[in-house]
Amino acid sequence: MKPALQNYHARMQRVLDHIDRHLDDDLDLDTLSSIAAYSKYHFHRQFMATFGLSVHRYVQLARMKRASYRLAFGDDAQSVTDIAMDAGYDAPDAFARAFRQRFGQSPSSFRKSPDWEPWLAAFGPLDNARSKLMQKIFTSDDVTIREVPTTPVAIMEHRGDPAMLGATIQRFIAWRKAAGLHPKTNPTFTVWRSERRPASSADYSADLCVGTDQPIEANGEQIKAGDIPGGRCAVLRVVGNTHNLEPAALYLYRDWLPASGEELRDFPIYCQRLSFFPEVPEHETVADVFLPLK
Repeated sequence: MKPALQNYHARMQRVLDHIDRHLDDDLDLDTLSSIAAYSKYHFHRQFMATFGLSVHRYVQLARMKRASYRLAFGDDAQSVTDIAMDAGYDAPDAFARAFRQRFGQSPSSFRKSPDWEPWLAAFGPLDNARSKLMQKIFTSDDVTIREVPTTPVAIMEHRGDPAMLGATIQRFIAWRKAAGLHPKTNPTFTVWRSERRPASSADYSADLCVGTDQPIEANGEQIKAGDIPGGRCAVLRVVGNTHNLEPAALYLYRDWLPASGEELRDFPIYCQRLSFFPEVPEHETVADVFLPLK
């Protein structure tokens, strides 16, 4: 990348990181243009040209994304009013109108039973904008080989349309809360048993896992006990944009593995999620991707 373009990307990345960290603050054009070190006039146009969204629209979507995560996956003790205020709305009814307009559901209805397809469509522009600066180039120096111990886990399977994965995640989080398996004490894994985008969406397959060696109480859910087997693994750490780990997985499979001379063990590629949005800003989320080796 040319130095001038690299500098431009670095400036815009600083702006996105600042927005991530300060969603509760007044993110006006003066503040953000000064972080980018551009005049207000040029910054607004450059932001729009780079991301295909106005600054105001980007901030709105980022706040609404955090609000929707809190509704679907967060603690029920946090009221819709509190979530509305955190999203920058002065009153719950204004938040509810904006939420319904975007997702076709009221916030309380979404909290109980989210309709994930409109949700995914609504955040397409935000995810596309973020991905323009977050195309990480991996190298062999980013990969380490670790001896991993066997980890007993409780497993909730997701089989079928990946658009419905959010519903499985929501049930998984509710189940592990009821079981007292907190992410700080019990590690969280995703085992990918199919491609991220198989030819037929019905063939998508992933296991949501939480590490535990305690007897498992299903509490009405389809939960089974299993293991993530121990052994050698190539490990690639990803920081930020961890909702899409496909580029990291493809790098390990397509680039690193053929050049390494290593052979695969008979277990799928998987990840351990080390931090979660919205507990941390999205660009600070961390996940390790594991490729099991012989």
